[in-house]
Amino acid sequence: MLSEFFLLAVFNLTNRTYMKIQIINRSKHSLPSYATALSAGMDLRANIDEPIILKPLQRVLVPTGLYMAIPAGYEAQVRPRSGLAIKKGVTVLNSPGTIDADYRGEVCVILVNLSEDSFVIEDGERIAQMIIARHEQIEWVDVEELTQTERGAGGFGHTGV
Repeated sequence: MLSEFFLLAVFNLTNRTYMKIQIINRSKHSLPSYATALSAGMDLRANIDEPIILKPLQRVLVPTGLYMAIPAGYEAQVRPRSGLAIKKGVTVLNSPGTIDADYRGEVCVILVNLSEDSFVIEDGERIAQMIIARHEQIEWVDVEELTQTERGAGGFGHTGV
């Protein structure tokens, strides 16, 4: 059983299909890429002419130099890098940030420094990660009542701490 699983896993890793997305790279850096075979996110890098000093509780819009044409039905989600968040207290402010399929401007990242120390953003620094995700669009159905569930309106800690 284990060997069958291993063979299936190897097959899936080596026979993957990839969506092709148009990208313009006006940065000084390589295109975002996956760090490992099973990574979900690709690192985004700062594309700046001089370092940015991000003081405690300050926020800044950091350009990446990347422009994309994301297919309809998909979005790019910009998320924090866990290492930057835990080690430096720097995170993506509107996480996850959404890049819509019809947006053609430069991809920028809103960073905030939640630490007590200033943080210097250098050119080429990995500042966030980006995930391409499928999404649905919906049509609202106006009703007078919703279907009932066991949970009902319980929320915000109703199952305990």
